[in-house]
Amino acid sequence: MADSLSSPSAAQSAFISARRDFVDLWGQMAEHWGINRTMAQIHALLMICHAPITAEQIMEELRISRGNVSMNLRDLINWGLVRRTSVAGDRRDFFITEAEIWTMFHVILRERKKRELDPVLSRLDECLELAGKKPPSAEEKLAHDAYVHRLNELRDVFHSIHRVFTAMLGKDPASLAKMIKTLDKML
Repeated sequence: MADSLSSPSAAQSAFISARRDFVDLWGQMAEHWGINRTMAQIHALLMICHAPITAEQIMEELRISRGNVSMNLRDLINWGLVRRTSVAGDRRDFFITEAEIWTMFHVILRERKKRELDPVLSRLDECLELAGKKPPSAEEKLAHDAYVHRLNELRDVFHSIHRVFTAMLGKDPASLAKMIKTLDKML
């Protein structure tokens, strides 16, 4: 007779498989956003855990090295998505992520704006400034005008997105959730 402690039940196996699928999905999605796959997988694991877990548990669950876990936890902490905590009676560091989904979304939105959108706007402004004044020849004027026109259009689009992000980030997470749900209904 098989020991029930050593072999998982069908329900446990299905749950373990579901967890792995979610962690993999979150990692794949993150790659499309330009975020490190392992960082996203660690975040996903912490997101679905009911209690804080140690770096060793993360290593074991995801089958990744200590250095990889350490580096990605540090990045997640710097993003504000994960925090270090303790468990009474245990000297090890434990890690937990924000439990409130809208707060987590707010943090991700803030970081994406800061790391991606803000630098793009700044660079577009620099590119426009570098273009300088219209050159004297007709051919050069056409090229210059097309360049400036296209960059101004891009800048306008990115400025609109920036204003939307800024407005969203100016709201508390509960208001943000309400605003997005209202927008969803309008669509």
